[in-house]
Amino acid sequence: MTSDTDDPLRALTLAQLRRRTSMKWRTYPEDVLPLWVAELDVPLAGPVVRAVTEAMGRGDTGYPSGTAYAEALAAFAGERWRWDGIAVERTAIVPDVMLGVVEMLKLVTGPGDPVIVNPPVYPPFYAFVAHLDRRVTEAPLGPDLRLDLAVLEDVFRRCASGGGRAAYLLCSPHNPAGTVHTADELTAVAALAERYGVRVVADEIHAPLVTPGVRFVPYLSVPGAERGLTLMSASKGWNLAGLKAALAVAGPAAAADLARMPEEVGHGPSHVGVLAHTAALRSGTAWLDALLAGLDDNRLLLTALLAERLPGVVHRAGEAGFLAWLDCRALGLGDDPAEVFLERGRVAVNSGLPFGTGGAGHVRLNFGTTPEVIEEAVRRMASVLS
Repeated sequence: MTSDTDDPLRALTLAQLRRRTSMKWRTYPEDVLPLWVAELDVPLAGPVVRAVTEAMGRGDTGYPSGTAYAEALAAFAGERWRWDGIAVERTAIVPDVMLGVVEMLKLVTGPGDPVIVNPPVYPPFYAFVAHLDRRVTEAPLGPDLRLDLAVLEDVFRRCASGGGRAAYLLCSPHNPAGTVHTADELTAVAALAERYGVRVVADEIHAPLVTPGVRFVPYLSVPGAERGLTLMSASKGWNLAGLKAALAVAGPAAAADLARMPEEVGHGPSHVGVLAHTAALRSGTAWLDALLAGLDDNRLLLTALLAERLPGVVHRAGEAGFLAWLDCRALGLGDDPAEVFLERGRVAVNSGLPFGTGGAGHVRLNFGTTPEVIEEAVRRMASVLS
């Protein structure tokens, strides 16, 4: 049994991990190292395990109720980000972040309206927006993998002139780049959104996972963001993807929009998920801090291993999360190096192609695993070049 202050990334063996039945571990054959989908290879935080176990013991598996999750998030935001802007009455539980994004976009756009994204970006942004019958419009990141405000303004202007209602789906921190947007950048975004009448919906699911010394800035905390909507969750920070629950949070001027969300949306989250996420936010910060320290070690390890064994790969270490965006174009492996790493190296990483413009020749690698798995994965990836 490990303590919540021990590095959870060093707690499990590969044999133990292979007994898991989730997507990460069951999609590929056993000879493949899975470093793709955003699941962490960790035991759960003690408070989360206790909350779920106690609920099972009580038979407490009904429908979600109350505001405990929102209260826990508000307290966490105050302690962690020095932000007191989460008003419980301007929150709503939703099944998960992406389904929450869909519901928020329904509130502020109509069929055929543009939804602006910053590629390369999380592929479900494209899939969910298209399924919603909205039109994905790209405003690519700059070469430094940060927001390009000039490009963003040009896209906002074009979308505003086309009629309809435009929305901007902001990924903050950014997946896959790991970029943490600054207060100045987000303030500029808010000003542009107000100037052109674009509604901002922010996916802030990776917010708990900023690296030590880096400040996460909630979008709703910056001047001018009062009409914004944001989605938050403990899912990525505490590895709770299988325990569905998230929160939609409205800025002061968006409260009426959130109030229009259909009541039945709140029936979708798992009650046990809500209990787990609440426990994580309230009592799981020691475990989170240990995870962040371990991720920082892994980030440095991956950077060193790539420099030594795959020097042709361009890697800008991100400021948040556990996903590395690797530019493999110099390796001569074509537009989809992930396919080569899988077939010839038996390592599963995400292809960059579904991430949109800027994704060709890139892969996304999940380093939220044991150092031993990272070392073996890089060794295998390097072997495809020999």
